Amino acid sequence: MCAAPAPLLDGRRGLRHVGRATVVAVTEHPTPGLSAAGLRAARERVSPHVRPTPALRWPLLEQHTGTETWVKHENHTPTGAFKVRGGLNFVARLLAETRAGGAPPGLVSASRGNHSQSLAYAGRAHGVPVTIVVPEGNSLDKNRATEALGAEVVVHGADFQEAVEHSRALAHDRGLLPVSSFHPWMVEGVATYAAELHEDVPGIEVVYVPIGMGSGICANLAVRDLLGLDVEVVGVVADAAPAYALSFAAGKPVPTERADTFVDGVACRTPDPAAVAAIVAGAARVVRVSEEQAAEAMTLMFRCTHNLAEPAGALALAGLLAEKERVAGRRVAIVHTGGNVDFDVLRHAFTG
Repeated sequence: MCAAPAPLLDGRRGLRHVGRATVVAVTEHPTPGLSAAGLRAARERVSPHVRPTPALRWPLLEQHTGTETWVKHENHTPTGAFKVRGGLNFVARLLAETRAGGAPPGLVSASRGNHSQSLAYAGRAHGVPVTIVVPEGNSLDKNRATEALGAEVVVHGADFQEAVEHSRALAHDRGLLPVSSFHPWMVEGVATYAAELHEDVPGIEVVYVPIGMGSGICANLAVRDLLGLDVEVVGVVADAAPAYALSFAAGKPVPTERADTFVDGVACRTPDPAAVAAIVAGAARVVRVSEEQAAEAMTLMFRCTHNLAEPAGALALAGLLAEKERVAGRRVAIVHTGGNVDFDVLRHAFTG
């Protein structure tokens, strides 16, 4: 179980001051739960901006997976990735909570790409300034897309964790509200795609979901539990960024010193404790796949569906292929989490 149905902030929400504005203390991360009312409200916040994305079977792809395989195409959102749902729900809830005390002067976060575009899109939709810190060497295309949505992009640090630490410093220096890529309101927004999936495809037995910071897999666990479904939720990580796999095995957060993977969307080395607790409690297992398996899945996704996938976007497929004998004959879903990929990364994946 991801969590018992409960208010998403678990009674621990409070107010604090940032600059001249009084805002919700959204930097605490209680274990995310999900209620029917919370899911309905999230869908009302998200639906004006994001249409339901398709869940499709591709016969050619099933020749490779060896079983009935449904692809949830979250690459078909306005930002090309699932995270926009979380950003929209987060910003809408934040503004509703802070209406009396005044909205924050701006938001700041760290991201390798899709979370940044999510917050930038939501900030533009609701009139809230957004600053995003990215590590050195980050995808130029993702940086430009984030800037095109109106956010300020700051380049700092050798990896994602150093970018996170700098974003916290900017929050203090500029009086901005720091926003993590994992938060119960983010999970609540992302849960809207999981609800769509089970409505469109009844009887799913196994769902494969990549794990970056954990909002996607926790959303799938929360919806499964809310609906009372008998579904295995399987996380997938890159072998070169195994923090969540190690944490799942240990039953507690296990940080790593490095996360050197071209699968930038899951290049986490410091897991979120609340996400780990939910995954340990509810996931069936966490699969590790190699760089080669991730690249092969990107290529296969394109050849079989003509949908481009960023490395993390194809990671669920890579996990399924690694376990095809284990799930043979079952109704399986994989989440294509995003298609925001640079040409150089595509060339690397497609040509080896």
